[in-house]
Amino acid sequence: MMSAVAPPPGGSPVQTLEVRLGQTLIGAITHLGNEALIFTFDRAYVEAGNDRPTLSLGFKSADGGLVEQVRPTRVRLPPFFSNLLPEAHLRDYLAARGRIHPDREFFLIRLLGADLPGAIEIRSSDGAASPPVDERPADAQFNDQPLHFSLAGVQLKFSALMETSKGLTLPVGGGGGDWIVKLPSPRFKGVPENEFAMMTLARAVGIDVPDVQLVATTNIGRLPHDLPEAFGQSLAVRRFDRPRHGERVHIEDFAQVFNVYPEHKYRKASYGNIARVLWLEVGQEAITEYTRRLVFNVLIGNADAHLKNWSLIYPDRHAPKLAPAYDLVGTIPYIPTDRLALSLGDTKEFADVNLDRFRRLAEKAALPVRLVLQTVRDTTERIRDLAPAHEPLKALPKRVRDAIVKHMATVPL
Repeated sequence: MMSAVAPPPGGSPVQTLEVRLGQTLIGAITHLGNEALIFTFDRAYVEAGNDRPTLSLGFKSADGGLVEQVRPTRVRLPPFFSNLLPEAHLRDYLAARGRIHPDREFFLIRLLGADLPGAIEIRSSDGAASPPVDERPADAQFNDQPLHFSLAGVQLKFSALMETSKGLTLPVGGGGGDWIVKLPSPRFKGVPENEFAMMTLARAVGIDVPDVQLVATTNIGRLPHDLPEAFGQSLAVRRFDRPRHGERVHIEDFAQVFNVYPEHKYRKASYGNIARVLWLEVGQEAITEYTRRLVFNVLIGNADAHLKNWSLIYPDRHAPKLAPAYDLVGTIPYIPTDRLALSLGDTKEFADVNLDRFRRLAEKAALPVRLVLQTVRDTTERIRDLAPAHEPLKALPKRVRDAIVKHMATVPL
């Protein structure tokens, strides 16, 4: 965390960003000039009652109303807004392109706020000066224009447009795309191919997933030339928060639901906690789908299904539904000793996940036990039937494929 610094020369000591959800003014984030940040709801939004669009279940009070008071923060934004920003390598890359220190989240979200996940838009309310330049010397590789989009997560990815004649291309400035392009990892071999195989297998199993394609990285138009990841194949994923050109649908991930910062995505809740929210807020259909995905993640050895990799979507702006599945990757080939991202029935060990663990999860979350257990049985059988013949899985590098197949055989479901 950075220590407090003085406001930029010539800049106003107090700056304000409007927060909008579609056309609705939600509130404002105020930077007081000493790195203190305050978010306040707009009074019209508060007084709209049941007519107001849902910003987050994290702001829902015990009686179903709105939690109006948000704790002030320093340097970092409140958790809901912090989770709209990228993490790690992607954050550093976008911040460097915009010459903003990656820790100064107010100025980072100001740079990226026109194209955030879902339907949230954050912009300056007063036309103030540009965000403060990073105090460190500029690197020549970042002399190109800033990129004005944000995607959550740590993997280097870009928002892209699918143009019929040209294929995938990055929009000028990076914003406004309706696909996500996930680049290869220089560290781990075949990650885009791995995710493509898992996402297509999930669809065959009956899990709700967006459209996916493998594309040659060199064929992606306007890809920045300063990327070590610009090789091999990339994965293109259709954005479910951009269903049609120019349309945005509100989403939030479960780190936002539970009001925790991204770095706590592995330890501030369990799979049972997510299930309880889905049961209370969405209902039986969501629990069935959620159980399918849990079984799938366990069997493919996905140790990265943390809070930010589960999301809600608000098609009618008010009532949540479970968003389509994403980031389905068999991680075991890369980190063989890895464990589940969150606790499932009081365990994080893949080798301990059996029917009884799902029974414990269902009982603790007060779910219909018979529904959960039957879904586990049906999904397990379907995955084990379909996986051996799934062509994208067979096409993976032998070491990756063999590790997933071996792992699947060790899970006692």
